[in-house]
Amino acid sequence: MAVWWVTEALPIAAVAFVPISLFPLLGVMPTGAVTAQYGNQIIYLFIGGFFIAITMERWNLHRRIALNIIRLVGTAPARIILGFMIASGLLSMFVSNTATAMMMVPIGLAVIKQAIDLVKQNQIQDIDTRPEHFHFAIALMLGIAYACSIGGVATILGTPPNAVFVGTVETLFNQQISYALWMAYGVPMAIIMLVLCWIYLVKFAFPLRLKELPGGEAFIREELSKLGRITREEIMISVVFALVAALWIVRGFTDFGNFNDAAIAITGSLALFMLPSNYAKGAFLLDWKTAVKIPWGIVVLFGGGLALAHGFSQTGLAAWIANALLFLSGYNLIILIFAVALLTILLTEVTSNTATATMMMPILGSMALAMSVHPYGLMIAATIAASFAFMLPVATPPNAVVFGSSFVTIPQMARAGLWLNIIGVIVIVLLTYFLLPLIWDIDLSVLPEWLEAVESAAGNP
Repeated sequence: MAVWWVTEALPIAAVAFVPISLFPLLGVMPTGAVTAQYGNQIIYLFIGGFFIAITMERWNLHRRIALNIIRLVGTAPARIILGFMIASGLLSMFVSNTATAMMMVPIGLAVIKQAIDLVKQNQIQDIDTRPEHFHFAIALMLGIAYACSIGGVATILGTPPNAVFVGTVETLFNQQISYALWMAYGVPMAIIMLVLCWIYLVKFAFPLRLKELPGGEAFIREELSKLGRITREEIMISVVFALVAALWIVRGFTDFGNFNDAAIAITGSLALFMLPSNYAKGAFLLDWKTAVKIPWGIVVLFGGGLALAHGFSQTGLAAWIANALLFLSGYNLIILIFAVALLTILLTEVTSNTATATMMMPILGSMALAMSVHPYGLMIAATIAASFAFMLPVATPPNAVVFGSSFVTIPQMARAGLWLNIIGVIVIVLLTYFLLPLIWDIDLSVLPEWLEAVESAAGNP
């Protein structure tokens, strides 16, 4: 499966069905046990989240949110880039990174066109507005792409690797990571990385010679005016989304019993199917014709990853890997976190971040057993790193979308992305090693009590 995922010799989603075929055939697990993993609750959390996101897209609520954020941040060139990055980052917390990039890039290109026209009208001689030379355009396009990836780490729904981590932890260790608990770590990570990325792009990678953009605010107002007044449908979607988000956060501090994050997401989705947009015509905020457009391939990929992780556990492969990796116990944990983050980023540059996370999670859990340390340190470092691949167009869909704008070359993306990869590794190591234990109240240097039984099974001293 790993070879097929890396080489993409078969469609990534199709490879996710391999456990259903091979595990029963090889006597690893019965078919029912394998297929049960494709119905894991984390999958329904994502399905519910996808339904909410596609409803926002259907009624253009995501575009209104983005334009208002840009207007509030300001319209000086550096602030415009920051505004686009904040809007992209916030949207990608709940809407797919690809959809966010595809929505933001056309708006960005319109702003770039206006900037080029203004430079020519004012006959500013020291600014080269040719594609691939206009620093404002390059920084804006890369800022959108990178912010889409960075914003995704803030929530479980933000990007598939986060859900892969949560699902693997539940499958291997029977532990649940709540939405609020993840955000307590993911949001600071996203904010810090977003700010560092913006500073790097506008101050070091592509210093802005264009200091003012006359008419920029008027352009944003014009785009907002095209949307018209906020509609009844947008208000209802906003209310449903706000309630769902509030319940996700509150559940982290209150006992809702069996009403978990997945149940909250599906309940919110059902509300969208039931709330009418035009009752007389029998039209609703979300219909099935729209709902089926969610990325089902990612949903299937989650199931395949969870089935693979379950196979690791049930066959004793996890214990075998743990024993084989006993030699790692002599290494400092912070060194291993650094190595895992760096390896994951490099691997994600050439293969799907979801496939990378799916392959690495069970192995890293076994490494933690071998070292008698908390598994979250290594696993979360890899999870975040899977979203921080900034060098190549093939690394992430947002990178590819931006590369298609013709304002960014591969060498420009590679140079900027290389330094951001390095910055990303440093931020991951520091926040995982120092901040994560404080926020989640865990000790990364020791095996948690709930894993002692697994450690004994692995044969660790």
